[in-house]
Amino acid sequence: MAHSSARSTIFVTEGVALCQREGGPVEILRPGDRVFFEPDENHWHGAAPNRFMVHIATQQNDESGSAVTWGRHVTDDEYGASPVE
Repeated sequence: MAHSSARSTIFVTEGVALCQREGGPVEILRPGDRVFFEPDENHWHGAAPNRFMVHIATQQNDESGSAVTWGRHVTDDEYGASPVE
C-alpha cells in the first residue's frame, strides 16, 4: 500500500525488495541497501515477486503524532513493472 510519513528510511537485511516513489521508476533493493524518503513523499515498498525480504523501517511522527499516512493500494501493473533478475 502506498504511504508517506514525516521522514522514513528502509534498510533491507535479507532477500530482494522493490520500492517506488510516486512518479518514479521501481527500484530493486538487496541486502545492505538503504532508502531515505523525503517528508510526505508518497511511496511503497515490499518483497519482489516470488521472493522474500526482511527490512528495518524507521518513521518520524508528524505534528499530529502519526507515523504513517496510508494512501491507495498499489496496482498489480505497478508491482509487476519491475525488472527483477
